[in-house]
Amino acid sequence: MDHDQAEARLTIFQGMQRVLQADRLSVLRYLQNHDELHPQGSTPAPWVFDDATGLRLDLNWRAELAEHAAAASPGPAANSPSSTGVDSRNATRSRAVGRPKLGVVSREVTLLPRHWEWLGRQPGGASAALRRLIEDARNAHAAQDARRAATEATYRFMQEMAGDQPGFEEACRALFASKESAFQLQTQGWPDDIQAYLHQLSRPVWAG
Repeated sequence: MDHDQAEARLTIFQGMQRVLQADRLSVLRYLQNHDELHPQGSTPAPWVFDDATGLRLDLNWRAELAEHAAAASPGPAANSPSSTGVDSRNATRSRAVGRPKLGVVSREVTLLPRHWEWLGRQPGGASAALRRLIEDARNAHAAQDARRAATEATYRFMQEMAGDQPGFEEACRALFASKESAFQLQTQGWPDDIQAYLHQLSRPVWAG
């Protein structure tokens, strides 16, 4: 389990009730306890949603908790000889390719010759210029991207949990039209925890 997975915020619904909103590890432990305490079908099945995307997740708590336990267990001593027989100097050199400490990933980019010529003339070379262009675009469109992502996340959750609620189609139209008052009007009769989570997911839609 990597750092991003551990820090991701997830929400569990059982029926129409929100029972937990926490990090991934806490959610996995809740699922473990639920499965151990409740025979299948004796209570509503926990449904897990990603707070960032609104997607319903199918988590394998057994596999993920086992992976987490293995990662947390102490490994071989740092100064012990490698069991593979690989020269430690070569291993260090191999890990350094691509500047992994900075999180740099090497992938193919296809551009026209004039694009490569322009990039080659930029300070720091083509890679640095591309990174600057991407960061500038991200900053310029950050608010718009946040609204679009929140709209999509809200809609995904609505499809899973509120498709049979009264006013669902009208609420969807209001959501995509960024009409907050109409959206609130159509959803006001929905279960309280559904409304509360929709309010959380859709907050960036109405900002600005």
